[in-house]
Amino acid sequence: MEVKLDTSKKYALALEGGGAKGAYQIGAWRAMREAGVDIAAVAGTSVGALNGALIAMDDYDKAYDAWNTIRFSQVIDVDDDMMHQLFHGRISVQWLKAASEQLKQTVKNKGFDVSPLYDWLRRLIDEDAVRAADRELYIVTVSLTDRKELQLRAKDLAPGTLVDMLLASAYLPVFKNEPLGGKRYADGGFADALPIRVLVKNGYTDIIAVRLYGYGVTRRVRIPAGSKVHMVAPLEDLGGILEFEPEQSRRNMVLGYYDTLRMLCGLKGTRWYFDARWDEKRAYEFTAGVTADYLRQEGRTVTLRQLNERVLPDLARSLGVRSGDYRDLAVALLETGGDRTGQDRWRVYTEDEMAAAAGEYPMAELLS
Repeated sequence: MEVKLDTSKKYALALEGGGAKGAYQIGAWRAMREAGVDIAAVAGTSVGALNGALIAMDDYDKAYDAWNTIRFSQVIDVDDDMMHQLFHGRISVQWLKAASEQLKQTVKNKGFDVSPLYDWLRRLIDEDAVRAADRELYIVTVSLTDRKELQLRAKDLAPGTLVDMLLASAYLPVFKNEPLGGKRYADGGFADALPIRVLVKNGYTDIIAVRLYGYGVTRRVRIPAGSKVHMVAPLEDLGGILEFEPEQSRRNMVLGYYDTLRMLCGLKGTRWYFDARWDEKRAYEFTAGVTADYLRQEGRTVTLRQLNERVLPDLARSLGVRSGDYRDLAVALLETGGDRTGQDRWRVYTEDEMAAAAGEYPMAELLS
């Protein structure tokens, strides 16, 4: 598998806000590290700013451990079991009573107490390491006091205030809003959820943006001539923005890793990951052969013209392949094979490997 991205260049990362979905970005970072992507700067909003600080520190193990063991109570002052039951639909009379008391306390406090998040950040983030890093870190937040968006360079902040500004970037409306350094802040997502603008403004021309589809305003950005933005984005639901659970985070890290490999190496597939090697002729032979076998089993005969002009276009529509060529259609058919035969999803396949992995499963059955 070959990395298609030019790793001789330096790249800047734009990390979108999205709360608990942020584990996805750590998986993305792992793929970039393994591919040798040279990261010169990171801009983050909300959880993207937190992850950006970890990337600036270049401490992947700490980042992985943090997300691998994340709990609701590390972020907000709630009971972990109660929140777990909420997200998994296990609501009982006892749960309703406990939730009612929690809600009363939250209303009384004017929002969820995020002092656990502040304490967690203080343990997690090494400000000295961020300041000494070769990588720049930019934090996006909104100053309610000054009524304006802030794009903060971490190395320009007053000593001892980095964690405060990371928290400022993550102040959701449901959180109890305490002043930081005498000012009040709101989540940076209200100004710029995906902070590409600050990177363009500071002269970075090669940008990798990692999306979470969390919340907030995604600003349109004019990309200068000669610049390029490479996008990594999930095609699956990453869970809720407050779903701070280890199992969900682990899944999101794996998904972020493979989705980033898709971008880095030009992998094909939407649910699976293919290092596609077939030319269009081989892909056509496979797809037409499987289709013809299926039609024979159904007792139907078609001419070659009917196969090419009606049957295969119908197959493409049924598989959601709206563009591309027969290589894309073959991959979509092989993805159906992976779904039906229970193969290990978390690996990269060639087309031949997936076809072989189906074993004795009749490939024509993929169309039934």
